[in-house]
Amino acid sequence: MFDLDPLLLLQTAPILLKGMLITLKITVAAVVLGMFSGTLLAVARVSPILPLRWLSALYVNCFRSIPLVMVLMWFYLIVPQMLARFFNLSPLTDIRLISAITAFTMFEAAYYAEIIRAGLGSIPRGQTQAALALGMTLPQALRLVLLPQAFRAMAPLLLTQGIILFQDTALVYILGLGDFFRTAVTIGKTNGYEPAMILFAGLIYFGICYAASRLVDSLKRALAEQKRAS
Repeated sequence: MFDLDPLLLLQTAPILLKGMLITLKITVAAVVLGMFSGTLLAVARVSPILPLRWLSALYVNCFRSIPLVMVLMWFYLIVPQMLARFFNLSPLTDIRLISAITAFTMFEAAYYAEIIRAGLGSIPRGQTQAALALGMTLPQALRLVLLPQAFRAMAPLLLTQGIILFQDTALVYILGLGDFFRTAVTIGKTNGYEPAMILFAGLIYFGICYAASRLVDSLKRALAEQKRAS
């Protein structure tokens, strides 16, 4: 049942690599845009301006309370035409990819916001007071003093969230997008190796995530040693 012809993998390798490229595009774009948006949300959560705190909290709590698969379906079924007009996309553009990246970005921004907010909360208040005493404004203190320390402290968690995001990209299967997982399943169905190709795809995801998690562990140890040294 799980026998897989190695020749099939060789023949379909270019198609599988194309699917992996789509998966990586979604992952990288969502990590970069999600982290940027999450930083803005985190700053808003600690802002002295009450409406900003409320709006940020509403956004974070809303997206953290909704299943990711539902967000993907919303953006695929409800928002595509709006996205096409907003980004001035060509009719030939695969709106599924844009929808997936947008959905993942908005969803992950809520989680990155909480991670970065926790990083800001771990910094002693004296850091902010010292920066303000040196003549910095609060935005300058955030940009030059607080956020760099928050990112350094929470780097392992930020990277771990990126690994989770990479795993979650398999959910674009429901959109019919030709990511790595859907490509592997389609090849399996066409050639009569569906269970084996699903297992193969799972092993590839496991290998990538395991290697990335080992890098995160190495980073944790390096940060711990740096903290002890200082």
